[in-house]
Amino acid sequence: MNVFYNKEGIGDTLIISLKPIDYDKMKYEKRGELVRIYNEESNETYGYNLFHATKYFDVKASNRAVIDLDPVFLRKVNDLLGGHGFDEKLEADFAPKFVVGYVEEIEKHPKADKLSICQVDVGFEKLQIVCGAPNVDAGQKVVVARIGAVMPSGLVIQPSELRGIASNGMICSARELGLPNAPEKKGILVLDDSYQVGAKFEF
Repeated sequence: MNVFYNKEGIGDTLIISLKPIDYDKMKYEKRGELVRIYNEESNETYGYNLFHATKYFDVKASNRAVIDLDPVFLRKVNDLLGGHGFDEKLEADFAPKFVVGYVEEIEKHPKADKLSICQVDVGFEKLQIVCGAPNVDAGQKVVVARIGAVMPSGLVIQPSELRGIASNGMICSARELGLPNAPEKKGILVLDDSYQVGAKFEF
């Protein structure tokens, strides 16, 4: 679950995204100022749009694209859904989406010379991530974008398969994170030992 708000870009609308939209099968249902967007075949909810969001949430001073979620915010969202006649209860992962990880193991991808299969400890879970960076190696502390993370480019990290191998997250480069003075050459950002595995990475 991701929540987006950018008044200058799209107006006073809160966008609640639950999963990628298949636009060929998309339908929507409007109740008051709340719109449910869903798959017409499976009835799965893609997300909700809330118009006049500042009537309900304190986002007046924010033009950030991504809203940080917490239990209070989620409870307000669910109360709002119920108040508009929607019986769906949303759930959210409150753990940070950008975290310090530790590459425990690495092996070459059996079907791609330039890809590596990494086992990465992020403190509260271990993730398998397929990485194409030439400098990735075991024993490194790195920045991991977990599933659901929204990159500065707008890309949302989703579970994927690369040449048949599951990948659940992304090991990030300085450039992908939009860090100032990021090197031009290809490669992940390797952190020094002062960073704690599992901690939120601030950028």
